[in-house]
Amino acid sequence: MKMSIFSVQDHYPSAPRSLGQLYGQVLEQARQAERLGYDTFWVAEHHFHEYGAVPNPAVFLAALSQQTRRLRLGTAISILTFHNPLTVAENYALVDQLSQGRLSLGVGSGYLKHEFEGYDVDPAIKRERFDENLMLVERLLAGERVTHESRHNTIRGVQINVQPVQQPVPVYVAILRREAAYHVGRQGRRMLFVPYAAVDSFEEIGLMMQDYRRGLAEAGIEDVSGMAAVALHTHVAQTDALARERAASAFDLYVDTRLYARKQVYADIIASGLSLFGSPRTVADKLARLADMGLDHVMSLHNFGLLSQDLVLDSMRGLMEEAMPLSGVASAAAQPA
Repeated sequence: MKMSIFSVQDHYPSAPRSLGQLYGQVLEQARQAERLGYDTFWVAEHHFHEYGAVPNPAVFLAALSQQTRRLRLGTAISILTFHNPLTVAENYALVDQLSQGRLSLGVGSGYLKHEFEGYDVDPAIKRERFDENLMLVERLLAGERVTHESRHNTIRGVQINVQPVQQPVPVYVAILRREAAYHVGRQGRRMLFVPYAAVDSFEEIGLMMQDYRRGLAEAGIEDVSGMAAVALHTHVAQTDALARERAASAFDLYVDTRLYARKQVYADIIASGLSLFGSPRTVADKLARLADMGLDHVMSLHNFGLLSQDLVLDSMRGLMEEAMPLSGVASAAAQPA
């Protein structure tokens, strides 16, 4: 099983921690993630709200590429609906070059109302724009000279001059609803998902994976290893009680600024099981259950709600050095996707 880090970079302007301090902490988390053996460091894209403080993940990943040597660098996600596909392809080809082929490109269509308003994009056409932009980005990253004209894009014989190291660049499509898992699988695509936002219970993660694998099978894909990654909020401490003491107020602050339709505070997420909060034994048991569901890539979200840096780093260490060995699940080192 690959263990990765997912970082939203939630920012609280009224708190003492400045943006510069937040960015410095995340850079240190990436360096420690590499030392601890994590596979990928995934960075979110968000706009116009404290929900997340990285509007361009390519810039942040470029910085991370110079702080690390082995760790893969991922977007979770790049919101293709808002951007010119030429710019997206150029930005991420450059990241892949700077990192010497370590990019994992997670993409999605976006879902936050204020972001669509800020970019003046009609949410009613987001799927159409996303599908077209993804097609164009993939063609451009593959080195093709592209000619394309539609209501959304006009490209006349353009080939990007910086090509990625990887051919192809691994692309993951993010989903927010269980029913989308089958369709992503049917397209033969890799998948990212956050159960907190998509399902109601831990057991439903397994049902979502069944839907996804059914789609992959219909697409003729038999080897499903590395195809799906699941993101779970994580805090590992010596006991379940200590994990609650350390992380509950930070998680509840994080949830209070999340713009989901529903909010699950710490007590709710423990009840639903949609987290990796607890002792090494508690978390190890959940990792084993995820492996039984067919998942072999977990994105752990340790940094949330102004949780202090020492606790974030301790949780990162606890997951890799204590929970993983107890789980009985073999750990996979970073390797080409």
